[in-house]
Amino acid sequence: MRNVSAAQAIRQATAAAGRLSARWSGAPRAQDALTALSAFALMSLDVPGLAEADNSLNGPLAALALAVGASSLLLRRRTPWLAYGVALLFLGWLHELTLAQFALYSLGRYRGRAAGTVGVVGYVAFAYVMFNLPGWPVHRGDTLSAFLSLVVPIGVLAAGVGVAANRQDLVRALEAQRAETDTLHAVQQERTRIARDVHDFVGRELTLLSVRSQVLGRRAAGGLFAEGFEELSEAARSAHRMLNEIIVQRGADGAPTPGLDALPELAERSGRAGSPVELLVDDAAYRLSPLRQAAVHRVVQECLTNAAKHAPGESVEVRVALRGDRLEIVVRNALPSAVPQSAPVSAGTGTTGMAERIRAVGGSFTAGPQDGLYEVTARLPAGELS
Repeated sequence: MRNVSAAQAIRQATAAAGRLSARWSGAPRAQDALTALSAFALMSLDVPGLAEADNSLNGPLAALALAVGASSLLLRRRTPWLAYGVALLFLGWLHELTLAQFALYSLGRYRGRAAGTVGVVGYVAFAYVMFNLPGWPVHRGDTLSAFLSLVVPIGVLAAGVGVAANRQDLVRALEAQRAETDTLHAVQQERTRIARDVHDFVGRELTLLSVRSQVLGRRAAGGLFAEGFEELSEAARSAHRMLNEIIVQRGADGAPTPGLDALPELAERSGRAGSPVELLVDDAAYRLSPLRQAAVHRVVQECLTNAAKHAPGESVEVRVALRGDRLEIVVRNALPSAVPQSAPVSAGTGTTGMAERIRAVGGSFTAGPQDGLYEVTARLPAGELS
């Protein structure tokens, strides 16, 4: 038992350390601090040489000077030219090449290719001037060919890696912007579909109200309420006209989103595609308003589509139930046992559309893995039942 407990404690400590490491590695300030510490650690290898050969600094003073130089890397994102200037100062004073590598990388990473090129040219030119002055240490290159083979590759490689990282940053930023745009587009599309459904469902009721008012007006002709029925009929027609004017974008098709009656067809199609569906719908749910039934259909449709894409062959459980005055939709499917050989074709915006549909009627929406299953839960007010 003690061995098991110790093993569990080690696993928990390892997991906690991993989470902490991932959190810190994603923080820019933590990355800058780690970079500065790494530069200082590498430069510290030169402390004996700095104290004996390159200048008159003793060991503690040399370590302090290197620590001050490395601390300039803490500002490498906002002011990489500052770190570059400090690196040139250390090159001329202490003949230190390590800090220049970090500074050139930072220039290429955070200022792009042009800044990286200018930095390399300036670094090589400055180092060449220092090489021709008395006091250049032999271990940094005693001949011009040895000097160039040491100095030039250091600068070019460091700046080149920085420029490559800069381009990766730009690609990630563009992908994030595209994903945000796709999400906003999905929300707008879902709002358009909601508006179309509102138009169709509410417009139908307004038309029926207008017709019934006209019929009652004819039956009450000559009575006290005849004029009132006519006004009611005209008000319904006016409301329908305003609805038509407000909702001008109808989508590609004119048919409203189906309701609960269409869920068995969705389940059957999913089963034919290899993902069997267990469908459980409370009888009372069929008395929901058409707009809420459309929201249920939309959620179930998207969940079955996602299950077929990301967990093909796994069974899906769909439950639609009334809990007091709340309607609950729960869709579960097992997570795939193996990673698919090819990534599914997906825009990644279906969940956003479902959430927008549910929130449009005052509900809440959650989706994610839970206990080995992928679960989507939507809750919304049931409203008045017919």
